[in-house]
Amino acid sequence: MRILVAILLILFVLLQYDLWVGDGSLATVWHLKQEIKKQKAENQQLRERNRALEAEVQDLKQGLEALEERARDELGMIKEGETFIQVIEDEEQQTDDSLQ
Repeated sequence: MRILVAILLILFVLLQYDLWVGDGSLATVWHLKQEIKKQKAENQQLRERNRALEAEVQDLKQGLEALEERARDELGMIKEGETFIQVIEDEEQQTDDSLQ
């Protein structure tokens, strides 16, 4: 009977060792949960930074298009490879149009 109790006690101690100290122990699980929390927080910060960068890229793209349109309208600039066509109206026609 004493041998059986001793064997059961040894098995109990071994199982407790695995639970508290060994691979997959409670301490390891707790540590991994903490690492997951840190990683999730870092991922959220990176998502926010990516959103901000994406918004900045969109602003730059739209800004360049707006700048290009303004350069065309106000300064008469053209892109490389485009053909510029200027329409000159007759002076008499311009004067008649301005009187109306």
